[in-house]
Amino acid sequence: MKKFLRIFLWTLLLLLLTGLVGVWITFPPVMSGMAAKTVCSCYFVSGRSLQNIKDKELQVFPGLDQATIEIDEQAQTVTASILFNTKKAIYRNGLGCVLLSERSEAEIRKQNWKRPTAPLVNQDTVAWPMGNLYTIDSAYAPLQRVLNEAIKEKNPEQPANTSAIVIVHKGKIVAERYASGISPQTPLMGWSMTKSITGTLIGMLVKEGKLNLSGPAPVSEWQQDERKNITLTQLLQASSGLDWSETYFNPIEDFHQMFIYKDDKGGYAASKTLKHSSGTFFQYSSGTSNILMRMVRQQCGDDRYLSFVYDSLLYKIGMYNTTLEQDASGTIVGSSYGFATARDWARFGLLYQQNGNWMNENILPKDWVRFASTPADAAPKGEYGAQWWLNAGEKNNDANRTYPALSTQLFSAEGFEGQYVMILPEHELVVVRLGVSHAGYDIEKLVNAVIQALPK
Repeated sequence: MKKFLRIFLWTLLLLLLTGLVGVWITFPPVMSGMAAKTVCSCYFVSGRSLQNIKDKELQVFPGLDQATIEIDEQAQTVTASILFNTKKAIYRNGLGCVLLSERSEAEIRKQNWKRPTAPLVNQDTVAWPMGNLYTIDSAYAPLQRVLNEAIKEKNPEQPANTSAIVIVHKGKIVAERYASGISPQTPLMGWSMTKSITGTLIGMLVKEGKLNLSGPAPVSEWQQDERKNITLTQLLQASSGLDWSETYFNPIEDFHQMFIYKDDKGGYAASKTLKHSSGTFFQYSSGTSNILMRMVRQQCGDDRYLSFVYDSLLYKIGMYNTTLEQDASGTIVGSSYGFATARDWARFGLLYQQNGNWMNENILPKDWVRFASTPADAAPKGEYGAQWWLNAGEKNNDANRTYPALSTQLFSAEGFEGQYVMILPEHELVVVRLGVSHAGYDIEKLVNAVIQALPK
């Protein structure tokens, strides 16, 4: 009864604050869907305990941790119930979890997707960056103290819940720390850092000559109306002009409609109409990233799709412990559902810090990193490039930037609740921080402390 009352009061409060009757109808299903999908992924992909997930991820909204959770180990499913609304997520080996919505479980289980097998290599016997063997010079002793302090909890009322930190300097791991229960082998949710992986796959198709940055985006639904003029660059730079709401706290907006109710997330986003002239308005959009990932699938074809993603990119750079979850239509959720170990996220950052070169092979087009880290014309503070966050600052006033104490050259992959891959080219530095920080995380402070602790 207490559990029911708590959820009821939270729902009623939200209803009163917004004045939207629709919230009463849509809030519980969205919450139960979030709970089912989150628990499924964190339990089956990350291998964490239900209690640990409740203590961290399910604290994001009041009452979410009170959802009734049932885990079926044999069927590998998770159901979550809130106020008589039940949602179910299913796990598929190698493919991650998917929330049931439009298709049945039987239909999804029948799909013939098979993720390529990672190379049979014991990474603990191979030198970094393809493996995990590394040694740390004593000159980095001050950095060890910085990370010892960074992993500690300072405020029990608003815990940072830092899960992992990895520092790569001049191509080498020079420090790393993990929270209790998290190891170097634990895949952790990157949330929107997945967008930067999606952008990378687009770059690889540009290198192959399959896509043209300046040409119209190849989206079949747009060919008979004004959306046909949206370019691939505008999609990458979140400047397409499509009508989109990235609001996380209103269950009737696009973000939750796509994630909770739609099997084909890229298709849903592609159905949106034009609201602004393309190229003139910056709108950070998970929908756009899912359009891009659907484009990757269409350009590769289903026979090559997962091989391209895993063999040509992830496994190529040693990201053997990474899972990019697919939606019920078979397309990877390129906006949000990437799980990788902290070291794998560091490898991804290192690829960009090395200008797209890996072990003397140019994986990305020659000028891709420069393009990806060039501000979109429509981004008012120079804060976004091609699926990467930037710190360039406002035109003619770069003091007005996201991280004033950090360089304008900084670019980063960033995700919900404090996921970061920070790349500082002038320092040959990659900083990875993963966690579950509901109140935000001061990544600027951490990166500054890391820079100050580097050998002079």
